[in-house]
Amino acid sequence: MINFSEIEQAHQRIKSFINETPVLQSKRLNRWLGHDIYFKAECLQKIGAFKARGGCNAVQVLRENQNKIKRVVANSSGNHGQAVAWAAAQFNIPATIYMPSFASKVKAQATKSYGAEVVLLDRRQEVDAAVEAAAQEEGVFWIPPFNDDAVIAGQGTAAMEALQKIDNGIDAVFAPCGGGGLISGTLVATRELQATAQVIAAEPLAGNDAYLSYQSGNIQALTEAPNTLADGAMTLSIGEKTFAHIKRLDDFYVVAEAPMVYWTQWLQHLLKLHVEPTSAMVMDGVCQWLRKQKSSQKILVILSGGNVDAAMMQRVWHQDCLTSEPSIERFC
Repeated sequence: MINFSEIEQAHQRIKSFINETPVLQSKRLNRWLGHDIYFKAECLQKIGAFKARGGCNAVQVLRENQNKIKRVVANSSGNHGQAVAWAAAQFNIPATIYMPSFASKVKAQATKSYGAEVVLLDRRQEVDAAVEAAAQEEGVFWIPPFNDDAVIAGQGTAAMEALQKIDNGIDAVFAPCGGGGLISGTLVATRELQATAQVIAAEPLAGNDAYLSYQSGNIQALTEAPNTLADGAMTLSIGEKTFAHIKRLDDFYVVAEAPMVYWTQWLQHLLKLHVEPTSAMVMDGVCQWLRKQKSSQKILVILSGGNVDAAMMQRVWHQDCLTSEPSIERFC
């Protein structure tokens, strides 16, 4: 497991390259839910997602430890690929990103726009095999999307910034879980800065490998990429490094597609931010947890990203959910 000093070191490396994103609230939402919700808006981060933090830290750690870097490679369904492409470009390092052909078109195009070569393959297993093979070449280094200490430490800087900004303590911190890099870094930062706060993950029900791993105590893997709106959480399995953190979480919730749509619409409306479903699904986990609480709670939610293509927008907005006001008991 990483420690908090690694997150602090990561922040020193990346702070001149990234945005210190704001922490926002909606008074209307707080009134409707009866609790104080704070949002760390990583949808306003470089490349539109928290992944910029881990990618930038990993590239810099690589530069510190390797004399000759011919190329960096990464496997990604979208945001991590953008992050590595962007981070590599900051230091004039060529990058090749392997992505599944069903990845978000806007994320694939953005990855190319940062100067990376993008290789599309039909199945997630092919993507993972291709990046491993590429990394065997001398001078080529693989930056994994989550199962990497430097990546985890970089992701933890988001929670660190937010917790240092919010006064009077937090009762719980929520973040989405795909491969587990964000929730792992969030756990370490929270344990150091708000030791009494619970740290809780949310994951799509359709791709619940991390939840099953958390429940069983052993890493569980999916056989195929899940069919979910949460395209930032379509990993087949968490890693050994992230599982070491995930099994220490205080709770874990899975989210169906309908509440994911509902909360994507409402967060976009209330916060006036372009929030992607992977971020918004966390609010259903928040509501599941709040139903069990007997007093007013103060909650931090990490909004992981805001990269949504036209096809995803059509799926999210095919039905108007804004006629049904949010509550902890109801969704569209």
